[in-house]
Amino acid sequence: MTQVAEPDIKRQRVATEVVPHWIGGRRVAGTSGRRGPVYNPATGELARHVDFASIEEVNEAVAAARAAFPGWRATSLSKRTDILFRIRNLVESHRHDIAAFLTAEHGKVPSDALGEVARGIENLEFACGVPNLLKGGFSEQVSGGIDVYQIRQPLGVVAGITPFNFPAMVPMWMFANAIACGNAFILKPSEKDPSASIYLAELLKEAGLPDGVFNVIQGDKVAVDRILEHPDVAALSFVGSTPIARYIYETGTRHGKRVQALGGAKNHMIVLPDADVDMAADAAVSAGYGSSGERCMAIATVVAVGAVADPLVEAIKARLPKVRVGPGSDPAAEMGPLVTKQHRDKVASYLDSAAEQGATVVADGREHPLYRDSEGFFLGASLIDDVTPEMDCYRDEIFGPVLTVTRVGSYEDALGLVNDNPYGNGTAIFTRDGGAARQYQFDVNVGMVGINVPIPVPVAYYSFGGWKGSLFGDLHMYGPEGIQFYTRAKVVTSRWPDPGSSRIDLGFPRTR
Repeated sequence: MTQVAEPDIKRQRVATEVVPHWIGGRRVAGTSGRRGPVYNPATGELARHVDFASIEEVNEAVAAARAAFPGWRATSLSKRTDILFRIRNLVESHRHDIAAFLTAEHGKVPSDALGEVARGIENLEFACGVPNLLKGGFSEQVSGGIDVYQIRQPLGVVAGITPFNFPAMVPMWMFANAIACGNAFILKPSEKDPSASIYLAELLKEAGLPDGVFNVIQGDKVAVDRILEHPDVAALSFVGSTPIARYIYETGTRHGKRVQALGGAKNHMIVLPDADVDMAADAAVSAGYGSSGERCMAIATVVAVGAVADPLVEAIKARLPKVRVGPGSDPAAEMGPLVTKQHRDKVASYLDSAAEQGATVVADGREHPLYRDSEGFFLGASLIDDVTPEMDCYRDEIFGPVLTVTRVGSYEDALGLVNDNPYGNGTAIFTRDGGAARQYQFDVNVGMVGINVPIPVPVAYYSFGGWKGSLFGDLHMYGPEGIQFYTRAKVVTSRWPDPGSSRIDLGFPRTR
């Protein structure tokens, strides 16, 4: 594999021609001959290409990680913590640079991109507490002269496959805890917006992370499948759609790996008749259209209970013309383009199918001037009312700025709708009734619940993950369960007998 001259990591931008791999502490140009396009979603222009790895290139990255693992595992917790603090500080001081990559390749407006980086930094801060997080347990004198204690040890080489919608935050969900626990990490970012991954790799190197502990492999299914099959990759984290999450989980576990695979979502926001309508409408617009709806925690369906439906739909409709759609270069823009033209067109198609299937299109984002006149991948805020569970716009995860409203008669109907849905990622309830809210959190079969909070993403010292078709695997991501995922327990039973006290005993060991 050809080695590219190591970049000046004093804030030199990723090369605009081809986004390379990062293996063994340096940029590495791909040799497979395969590349993918990377677009500027705001203009529709081809911005650069990204190398696609071959099987051999994935093998090289795994070999570099495997070689780095013994030394990193043996590095003291205090030294690891020192490096993690330096990583955190570098990411914080260069958050605008990272956000600029997200705006350029994903299309997020700067405020949204900076919010993503900030939530990633929270995970770095959590990982800085690894000396406390890795403390084990000790039981003295469980039997005569015998003590038992448990320790947690790293797995080895672990990998993360991350989605296009959070190209900075989700990698930090994964690698922060993984390397804090002593593992070596391989990142396979989305090929749609790959540049942030190389920039992060440069920051980690500048912070003093040893070469090979963090590697980046760009690519497509060839790279993914090799990671899933490689015998030296012990564990894999994934965030993406449910069909791919199921494939990742089944393939990875079949090859003996520990896997956590977060899938799709259809997040419902229940609005009870006693709710503050203005507050609920503000929340629905914020959670439904932020990041152009390209969030796994976006509100997709508002469930309006009883008489609140008409005023709520009118309140949401009244807010939509005020949502400022535009490129990230426009300081007034609140919602940017979608990531690709193909995705934008697929999202827009639900407006047609909804009308054909009997729903009411209250606001059609295709009427926005940027949809008609721009080469960028824009779609205005769209609203569909009178949606039923049989419709495509309800059944599918649209993943765009299309908010649907389903009307039901009672709390029980709303709860049944959510619990019958195959996804179980996040949900919210808006009400002034504390008893109803508490009952909902007790009843609902969803992994993350918001009470008058539309996007209930946990803080970094809890863990993120859904239920049902939104998660494959036993452990949620980041937080305490992230530490558990990236380590395994070892129990030690020890005795230090007095000289001459040893004897033969063929009976089963007893504690008394």
